[in-house]
Amino acid sequence: MDPRAVRAPFLLVFLLSAFPSVAAADWLLVPFVGGTFAGSTAVVDPEQGASSTQIVFGASAGWLGAGILGVESDFAYAPRYFEKDNIGGIVTDSNAITWGGAVLVAMPVSVSRESLRPYFVGGLGWMHASLEVVQNPIPEILGRARNSVAMNLGGGAIGFITARTGVRFEVRHFRSLEREENPFTLETASLLSFWRATVGVVIRR
Repeated sequence: MDPRAVRAPFLLVFLLSAFPSVAAADWLLVPFVGGTFAGSTAVVDPEQGASSTQIVFGASAGWLGAGILGVESDFAYAPRYFEKDNIGGIVTDSNAITWGGAVLVAMPVSVSRESLRPYFVGGLGWMHASLEVVQNPIPEILGRARNSVAMNLGGGAIGFITARTGVRFEVRHFRSLEREENPFTLETASLLSFWRATVGVVIRR
């Protein structure tokens, strides 16, 4: 047997004991649903759908220690994002997708006890935006799929109803780091920017 395979479990135990906040961490899975609002985009948006409220759903997974730190991975999907009032018109299909990692800074359990535990969150990830236009006369400008690195920043609170389940309320801002010029207005802006408000079910292990 490889001696490294024997030493690995002992090394893991040592590391966890050396960092008690990690050892005491709760592993959390949070499916959520909510809405996007106050959006703006450099993408040609015929129906001005990005600035309206759109449904979004997704999930995040990660761990949150008993101290102040935690990490997570977050995925969200907003169907028909560029369609005003989610009614088919000029735009026949569209979506916005975000995925990335983030660091959480939370109130310690020693302070929050069994009440709501507020936190701040911030990170980087990937953002995708696409739309298809009916009878598209200029495909080089309209109906393009775009990808960009994006940042996110926000906050929320987690509260547990039972030992294993709880709820999470969160508001977070997403902004593409890529800037682009709108070919019609000639204004330069972030590829896509919006706020996201969600409520989720927290499953703790």
